[in-house]
Parts: sequence; structure tokens; C-alpha cells
Amino acid sequence: MRAEAQNAVDAVEKSLELLGQRLGLDTAQHRLEEFNARTEDPDLWNDPAKAQKLMRERQLLVDALDTYNGLKQELSDNIELAELGEMEEDAEVVTEAENAIIALEKRAAEKELEALLNGEADGNDTFLEINAGAGGTEACDWAQMLQRMYVRWAEKRGFKVELQSEEAGSEAGIKSCAYKISGTNAYGWLKSESGVHRLVRISPFGKGTRETSFASVWVYPVVDDNIEIEVNPADIRIDTYRSSGAGGQHVNTTDSAVRITHAPTGIVVTSSEKSQHQNRDIAMKALKSRLYQMELDKRNEAINAAHESKGSAGWGNQIRSYVLQPYQMVKDLRTNHETSDTSGVLDGDLDGFMAATLAMDVSGKSRSEAQAEG
Repeated sequence: MRAEAQNAVDAVEKSLELLGQRLGLDTAQHRLEEFNARTEDPDLWNDPAKAQKLMRERQLLVDALDTYNGLKQELSDNIELAELGEMEEDAEVVTEAENAIIALEKRAAEKELEALLNGEADGNDTFLEINAGAGGTEACDWAQMLQRMYVRWAEKRGFKVELQSEEAGSEAGIKSCAYKISGTNAYGWLKSESGVHRLVRISPFGKGTRETSFASVWVYPVVDDNIEIEVNPADIRIDTYRSSGAGGQHVNTTDSAVRITHAPTGIVVTSSEKSQHQNRDIAMKALKSRLYQMELDKRNEAINAAHESKGSAGWGNQIRSYVLQPYQMVKDLRTNHETSDTSGVLDGDLDGFMAATLAMDVSGKSRSEAQAEG
């Protein structure tokens, strides 16, 4: 078997290992038997919502088992076919089997990523906020670069991107912005981006010096209609004000902007893109989503790990460094995943970084453990 095919075999086996881990292979069959027993309960459909949830969970497990077993069987069959071809010195059979294994590698990698996105809210749409941190005008410009990067990433995936609010920088860039991004597994993909992002480059503002800038990214899921989040009206303050954005296509400048402050948690959400009534509705949905995210953080250690580095947007809290000078490198400090294709990353090529973080979360490593291994 030629080297390319053997490498593909190794890659598929690694994908199968991760799929098995994510599936909980040791207990999967037992869980399926339990699901089957529960579906035979004659009283199941007395509660249609509960029954539908049970059937969905069962089908997800069935699909996951079918995927794992199908990939494993296909790999085994083609390895045997290649070995048989080599024994019989039939080059055509060997080539056919090797090509099938190489094609299988891509499908296994796709299924591996899909398996990572099965958290409680991974399938939801998401809110994404960007705030300029330490670095003044440089940081505002960096925040705008991140804004473009995420919009490009989402558009390449065919996701719907809606600007919720934007505040312009005093000289350049933006102080902050918020988006709603809608699409399959939007939150599942983007949740790994929460944290502080650090940029090192030669200043574009006439200084000619190397500058370090920071901006924070915060990602939280859009709350499903079937998830109840209670907000006590006495706990919130609603302010209306004139948007301070630059106007034009993205930000209006009427007195329609709305800011909601949630006193118990200190959460502040804004919307300045619609009418005052629409902005109030958008901001309330964002507040409920933030509260839901806090509850997820309490219950889900994997999601909590993805946000453990949030902190202030400055030294010591960054999750990823983007170095444009004196060399070209983007490196994630949690996973050590890196690339020298800085222009590609800033143009939205983020899948490799997201996949690496998702895989780390599945392995159960914390950020500090991943850094120590690096």
C-alpha cells in the first residue's frame, strides 16, 4: 500500500477513535436498548412533546452508530481488498482500494467534525459580540478586522448575518459590534472563538512602530422558543439613546437605540439597527440568550472551558495570537494549532482552529493542560 493510502488509513482510524469516544461506544448499545424499551411504552404519546424529544434522541443515537459502524466496515473491507490485490499482484484492484480509502478519509473527517457538534445548544443560531480592548485606536482597528473576519467566515458557510449594533471608534475602526448569525450549528462552531484575540503588527497609523492590540470576542447561543428563560421586569433597566455609530448602511443615527441592563448579573445588551420597538425585542432576546449561556456554563464544563480565558481584553488573557510582523503566524494558545497563512485566516479561514478546539474539548483537556503539553 502506497504511503498516501497508509496515511489515509491512519487518519480514518483516528477519526473512528474520536467518533467512538464521542458516541460513548461502550454504553451505546445499552442506551439504544433502553430507548427501544421506552418507545414501546403505550403511555409514551400521552405527552407528545416528551415523546418527540425521546424519538429524536433515539434517532440521533441510531444515526451515530450507523455512521461509526459503516465507516469502520468500509475501511476494513478496503484494507482487505488492497491486501488481496497485492497478494494476487493485481495493481488495478490495489489502486481501486487505495483510492477508496483516500476518499473515505475525507468523509470520516467530516463525520468527525459533525460528531463534535452535539452539545446542548450547538445546533442553535448564535450572537457574536466584539469589543476593542487595550490599545486605543489600534485596538478599534483590530476589532474591525475581526468583524470582517467573522462575517467572511459566516458568509462562506452560507449563514445569515444580521448586524445588531455597532459603535464606531473615535478615530478609526469600531469600539464594539454585535451580530446574530443564523445557520446549522452556528453556535457550535463559533463558541470556541470566545476570548481575547491579540494582534502584533506594524502600526498603519503613521507611527512605523510595532504595536500590540487586543479585542475580545463573546459568543452565546440564541435561545430556542422552547427554552423558558424568566426575566423579572424589576431586575432590568431599559434606556433609549441616539446611536453613536457612523450611520449609513450599517448603523442608524435616530433615537431608536436600546440598552438593557440586567442588575443581578450586570449583563448589558444593546441594539441600534431597527425601530425602537424592534430594538427592544432584539435586546431582550439577546439578554435571555446571555442568561441561558450562563446556565450552560454552570452545567457544561466543556463550554465553560471554552470561555475560561475571557477576562479583560489585555495581556495574559488571550486565546489566540495573530502576528503580522516580524513574521507571519496565527497561533491558538489553547491547542497550539497554527498557520502562516495570516491573510487566509483574516479572510475567514477559521475551520482548522475551530476543529482543533472542539477536539480538545472532547478530550477533556483544560486550556492550561493543553498549553503545558505544548
